[in-house]
Amino acid sequence: MDEQVDKQLAAITDFTAQLLTADQTGHDMTHILRVLNMTQHILTTEPTADAFIAQAAAVLHDTYDDKLFDDVDEAKLQVVNMLTTIGVSQAQQLEIFTIIDNMSWSKQRFGHPVPLTLAGQIVQDADRLDAIGAIAIARVIQYGVAHGHELYNPDIKPRQVKTKAEYRQADGETIMNHFYEKLFLLKDYLNTDEGKRIGEKRDKLMHEFVTQFELEWQQKDY
Repeated sequence: MDEQVDKQLAAITDFTAQLLTADQTGHDMTHILRVLNMTQHILTTEPTADAFIAQAAAVLHDTYDDKLFDDVDEAKLQVVNMLTTIGVSQAQQLEIFTIIDNMSWSKQRFGHPVPLTLAGQIVQDADRLDAIGAIAIARVIQYGVAHGHELYNPDIKPRQVKTKAEYRQADGETIMNHFYEKLFLLKDYLNTDEGKRIGEKRDKLMHEFVTQFELEWQQKDY
């Protein structure tokens, strides 16, 4: 990539850092940078994808997430203004926002997402891979604690949610049930060959953790 693109990505990263550095729900800059790094890795296996669009979307994907911002429209407008100021074209902005607006799990499960370009599929994989594996175990606990969710209750079974509203409803939710309601499903929704390869390994680790947790809770592991 050329010097201008490098400067644009640096400005995009600085903008996102100002918004998310203090986040306590698992969507802080450490998450953003892992998604960016994974995006860059998958790009090496998918050379036909637009690298700038993928990286920009990776860094910006949580900057107006409705889980994090009360006024989504205002948050998105700030992103638009920043991208315009640093010289990102209208066509590029449209691609970036199309990815962000259609890549989420809730949109795929409960909405009608626009099919993603290869760049979008890569970012989607990178974000989902950060919700699978060892760090994902820590993140789901971090998010649940931040929202006051109960850790585990064997009398509360995983929900069969059918709408986004049900999915976001805290009633009947436990931290451990989130593995069954979302995280164990992600592996089968990955797009790229490299994403699937990494997801297989990380998914296996999560299953082993949950199995061991439940055995210890029931005191059946000895």
